[in-house]
Amino acid sequence: MVEADLLDPFKFEQEDYLVKRLPALLSLNSRRLLKFLIAYLSGEKIVETDEEQLMLNLFYYTFYSSEPSKQGFTSMEQGIQFIISCQAFREEIIDILSYNEKHINFVDESNAFPYACPLDLHCRYSTNQILAAFGVWNEHKAPSFREGVKYLEDKGTDIFFITLNKSDKDFSPSTLYEDYAINERLFHWQTQSRISEETKTAQRYIHHKQLGHRIALFVREYKEEHNFTSPFMFLGEVEYVRHEGNKPMSFVWRLKKEMPPALVPAANKAIV
Repeated sequence: MVEADLLDPFKFEQEDYLVKRLPALLSLNSRRLLKFLIAYLSGEKIVETDEEQLMLNLFYYTFYSSEPSKQGFTSMEQGIQFIISCQAFREEIIDILSYNEKHINFVDESNAFPYACPLDLHCRYSTNQILAAFGVWNEHKAPSFREGVKYLEDKGTDIFFITLNKSDKDFSPSTLYEDYAINERLFHWQTQSRISEETKTAQRYIHHKQLGHRIALFVREYKEEHNFTSPFMFLGEVEYVRHEGNKPMSFVWRLKKEMPPALVPAANKAIV
């Protein structure tokens, strides 16, 4: 990479900004996403499905945090072509993605959502990439997002963004929730401090199975590591087990798929 002096500096518009976004590619470890992006960027693949279009969404929002029009582009396609317009930079991106693909050491698995979404279980993604993969961030809009929960009414899905080890520096007293793994299958999670059992939100959580509603967990150990924002691991969908308390409420969820064994000690506060 340029920052490691392995290549001469790239020479193109927005070079400094785009090069600084390259580390966001380093954590991508979904086989099908990497295969598609490598083939697309190499000119060997075109977009054929909604899921592949969402993969390009994800790629665009790896580099930008606002919709194409706010970046001066007429379309997302134009934005992507701008990102890869410098051949040396495009080749560097492909090299990073190829390295990631060759060093995957776990078995990922496709999600079971009834709609297009290119995220795979136990793979890692940034907040931008997750919002783009669900289509929340798209060709026309990238609404601001700061809370730990995103409700996708059109998809009947709630996304939980969970940081296990919180610090007073990064989180306010109202957002220092008690979130941790009980074991490989069960996860304890607290709502935002304003949520009580009588609210529509709490009722949606409690009765999500009866409502045909889905809840997806994304977990990371720290907000930042090595001076970079940490990505989230997609743990898949969960089902309601029980709850207690008010403002905040405490829920226990059952993961449909066991979390990776390596994550359990970090996610379980009972393990010292």
